[in-house]
Amino acid sequence: MSKKRILVIEDQDDVRENIIELLELSNYEVDAAPNGKEGVKKALALPPNLILCDIMMPEMDGYEVLYILSKNPETTSLPFIFLTAKAEKTDFRKGMNMGADDYITKPFEEMELLGAIERRLKKYDELSSISEVEELVQHASNYQNIADLEKERKTQQYKKKDIIYREGDFSNFVFKIIRGKIKTYHINEDGKEFIHDIRKEGDFLGERSIIQDSSRTEFAEAMEDSELMLIPKDDFQQLIFNNREISGQFIKLLSNNLSEREKELMEMAYNTVRKRTADSLMKLYEAYSGEMENVTVDVSRADLAGMVGTATESVIRILSEFKKDKWIEINGSAITILKPEKIKGVKF
Repeated sequence: MSKKRILVIEDQDDVRENIIELLELSNYEVDAAPNGKEGVKKALALPPNLILCDIMMPEMDGYEVLYILSKNPETTSLPFIFLTAKAEKTDFRKGMNMGADDYITKPFEEMELLGAIERRLKKYDELSSISEVEELVQHASNYQNIADLEKERKTQQYKKKDIIYREGDFSNFVFKIIRGKIKTYHINEDGKEFIHDIRKEGDFLGERSIIQDSSRTEFAEAMEDSELMLIPKDDFQQLIFNNREISGQFIKLLSNNLSEREKELMEMAYNTVRKRTADSLMKLYEAYSGEMENVTVDVSRADLAGMVGTATESVIRILSEFKKDKWIEINGSAITILKPEKIKGVKF
């Protein structure tokens, strides 16, 4: 396992050298800077795993260092601990309001400093391992109680094919799916749907436009009778953005989701209809799995064609081939997936 790298920004030579020695003895790799300006240069050139930064320094103080690094995508969510000889509450409040993760006054006990570093690194590693927006919201509840966020919230019932929201609508709520399945999609200039996601019980819906503070960028429609919890925009934003590390991870996840969407569009352009139909069936399989031994999805052929990005007739033809191979069973609009490993293995 590679060593964690810590950047120490401290203008007092003796204090800086003592911290470096302590961290190296504790098996950390250490870089150091004698002032804020040099510290910013080093952090941007090679982002560390954590930053220890004094507040009162020449050329650039700790507040300025934190402000600059929080504006850079590569350093915005890095764990940041202030070191200072001043212990007034106003200084503490200012640092924490700017997004610092911890605040240690000098002189400090060695175990106090090492304990704070270990806690921040552990939390950052947990956040970095999260790959889905829904997981990150749930993880945020460890620091901001999501049970309180959901407490006594209004729920709303939607019938199959009811529109939850439309592209261009103003974003007032984030929805949590209590029951049912929701599809999100776009409509092209010819009026055809392109379905790009299926959300299920426990998932959040409409969170991206709330995070980006924009109008809805897609349509959302109930695929079956559903119940959704309504969480007001301000409450959701407070949960997410009150923690600098969590908001930084959201930025990364949204970037990853954009890359994934671009990948899907490339696959639609170059993959065969058979391969795209198989991929769409697996997306539905994952959304419905866990509810039954043989997963059965009730999906219209038009919806499936919207996921595949092709004509309904083409989807029907491919489904007939899969049925002939005994990978699926078809009963009306219901499709039972018998051999998911075969469908997942389709290459062309």
